[in-house]
Amino acid sequence: MREAETHLDHLAITRKTVTALADRLPTQAASPDLPEHPDYPRIHPATNDNTVPLRARDVCEVLDHERLPKNIEGTRAKLKRLVKLEILDEVSTGSFTRRQ
Repeated sequence: MREAETHLDHLAITRKTVTALADRLPTQAASPDLPEHPDYPRIHPATNDNTVPLRARDVCEVLDHERLPKNIEGTRAKLKRLVKLEILDEVSTGSFTRRQ
């Protein structure tokens, strides 16, 4: 059992490392107008890959954040900022999609 827990810990560390390295790579799908924060380049492609509107809770899952109220609210604020920058649309209250 201890060996399995150690293996899971190593996998979690590896995932964080790979995610951090991926955040440093320039993405073609990212808009040059995105704010400076590691989550924004990851939010934009997530909305491009989905044809249905996403909620902040869904985006937290894509960003690999725990689905805690503070994370959901922070993600919602980021999504609303992208709406103000005219990168996303809020199709209904709390549902976001890429701008057509």
